[in-house]
Amino acid sequence: MKMLVATTLTQGTRGSDYCFCVAGEPVWIQEPCDKDRRDPERGCGCSRGFAGAASHRATTTAQVADVPLTRDELVLAMRMSLIDGGWPANWAEDIVEENLVIASFFPTGTVIERSFDDFYPRAA
Repeated sequence: MKMLVATTLTQGTRGSDYCFCVAGEPVWIQEPCDKDRRDPERGCGCSRGFAGAASHRATTTAQVADVPLTRDELVLAMRMSLIDGGWPANWAEDIVEENLVIASFFPTGTVIERSFDDFYPRAA
């Protein structure tokens, strides 16, 4: 199944890149904070980031990867991540669905970046 995972590939291409995730961990899209919404150039950078499901850290790059997991296994993993991170567990299905939809727009292996709700290929 194609989904988004953290990657270090292409990190440093942009001076504002950051990667505190574990390469290969599933990622999800969190809503940007008010500071980033008001001024993305001087905000914290969360409007460009993907949140790591295992590390609870962030990265500016994600990669579309084929993973040997079922949708139900992904939902369970995300539910456990959300509980561990103090987020509502009932978000898990929607988060997984969003991840799978975004991944479906790009070929496997593509590194993507984001700006708020827009996603762009960086490299394949």
